[in-house]
Amino acid sequence: MTPLRQIRARTAVLAYPNIDTDQIIPARFLRTTTRQGLGQHLFADWRHGPDGALKGDFALNSPAAAGCAILVAGRNFGCGSSREHAPWALLDAGFRAIVSAEIADIFSNNALKNGLLPVVCG
Repeated sequence: MTPLRQIRARTAVLAYPNIDTDQIIPARFLRTTTRQGLGQHLFADWRHGPDGALKGDFALNSPAAAGCAILVAGRNFGCGSSREHAPWALLDAGFRAIVSAEIADIFSNNALKNGLLPVVCG
């Protein structure tokens, strides 16, 4: 794991409250024990329509979100079940930090163990 000393990056914003781990990485993608490739399934049900096409109105599908390393989210980010796959998917998608007014304790611990910085500001 590469130590995080400084982040200079653009931010992407998902201003929704209560983003749970099943929204971050749906359970059907948890069959793997490796981290590689999980980023393509990040927010899968929000990013893709029933036909698999990208939804144009989802913030992370915007060209402006490409290359962002900081995700600013609504209150209570990472709630729900404990799954290391959630921070793995965020990291694989290029995020290095999550900023929220509240981050679930279990998610925060999993994030820190895996090199994703959870930042609470309120």
